[in-house]
Amino acid sequence: MLVLLGFAMIAVFMVLIMTKKLTPVLALIIVPTIFGLFAGAGLGIGPMVMDSMKSMTSTAALLMFAIIYFGLMIDVGLFDPLVKFILRKLGNDPAKVVLGTAILAAAVSLDGDGSTTFILTTAAMLPVYLRLKMSPVVLTCVAGLANGTMNILPWGGPTARAATALKLDVNDVFVPMIPSLIVGLIVVLVFSWLLGLQERNRLRATAPEIWGDAADASEAFDGGNGRGGSVTGGSGRGSGTGPTKNAGKPGTGGGAGVVVLERTEELVDEHDTAMADTALDPNRATLRPKLFWFNLALTVAVMVTLVANIIPLPFVFMVGSAIALLVNFPKVKDQGAQLIAHAPSIVAVVSMVMAAAVLTGVLNGTGMVKAMSEWLVQIIPADMGPFMAVITGVLSIPMTFFMSNDAFYFGVLPVLSETAAHYGVGAADMARASITGQPFHLQSPLVPAILLLVSLAKVELGDHHKKVLWRTAVISIVMLAVGMLTGAIGIG
Repeated sequence: MLVLLGFAMIAVFMVLIMTKKLTPVLALIIVPTIFGLFAGAGLGIGPMVMDSMKSMTSTAALLMFAIIYFGLMIDVGLFDPLVKFILRKLGNDPAKVVLGTAILAAAVSLDGDGSTTFILTTAAMLPVYLRLKMSPVVLTCVAGLANGTMNILPWGGPTARAATALKLDVNDVFVPMIPSLIVGLIVVLVFSWLLGLQERNRLRATAPEIWGDAADASEAFDGGNGRGGSVTGGSGRGSGTGPTKNAGKPGTGGGAGVVVLERTEELVDEHDTAMADTALDPNRATLRPKLFWFNLALTVAVMVTLVANIIPLPFVFMVGSAIALLVNFPKVKDQGAQLIAHAPSIVAVVSMVMAAAVLTGVLNGTGMVKAMSEWLVQIIPADMGPFMAVITGVLSIPMTFFMSNDAFYFGVLPVLSETAAHYGVGAADMARASITGQPFHLQSPLVPAILLLVSLAKVELGDHHKKVLWRTAVISIVMLAVGMLTGAIGIG
């Protein structure tokens, strides 16, 4: 009964948020409560949830003050120069921007912390996406793909958990999986490029005056007065160049009907009105250009402290937010206005973290997680025993999505490994297979970092899941297959 209730609860929850019948917060509260009562929790469901919530408070504090800090830095204009720099380096081609997002997220993921990766990636790239009118869901998807794939690094957590649970050296688990990691990253880059091409085509269809053919783009940028020098060859601001080489010609690098500018003055011209009334409005009242170097130094200090992990992360952002507010907005009235301005984002993410405690509390408190894992072990046919490593790799995809890494690696993996040993499948093979589901795991609503990502990008979790889940499942399967081909994941 617990097994049926557990799987039914998870299925109902996913259907409701992906079809947008309920918001994630309501689904996280209502669905587990109903199923918990059916499981016989009774009045004990309250203590189950409160015990789970205790472990969530520091996470909620981290997300709350991280949102305040980086929202404030965007408001005061710290990232405006970075946006212009990225635009000049990547151009205004959405395909290149999305690919650059993936590379940045993968590089930052080397520190092994998902929250840090998403904070830095979103801070650097979200303004660019908004500036080019690209979908922030693409940003969250690509960042999630890159970070999830890199999550098998030995200092990232899952690999160390698998090695510890099975009493193995962590290098023995990770090193043979390097080919899988490399191929996984290649798949991430391919997905990113394809997503970028989709964005390019979408923008061409929805905004032909900017992203259409060369003639239309020329007229849109110069407005008939020659201001668009880099497209029209007019004598616009700056030196101005002629029309982009091969732009809009079939079979050339410019793409069919798409203008890829060599210069991007028009897109970074602070006198245009494309971003009026948005977070990147060049005339917004919150800009503090005279405090740019102070804000930059403060942000670098916060990042260094964060990566060094010498002070609890929530406290780092608490202090950073307090200093930033005090210096940039000395008046109490302005400080209050800034907090209110970011309140919607704070409420959205903190309420989701607290609501997630209901799901985890019911899953653990009622014994659903334990019953589900034991059932999965029991239903594996005896003749499938030699393939236990492969089975574990496949099971790790959904199981790490619906339970914590600790629950899977310390609760389920040892049982699976013990069973596999009877069929000649080594513990190292089991450990390696078990980490291939991490790209999928990182998208779970039970992972605080992903809640931070969608909150910072102001994206619905359901929209993120629609775009990212099948892609991460593909990456996990590819990594598992490569592990089998290279012999890192063996068959008994």
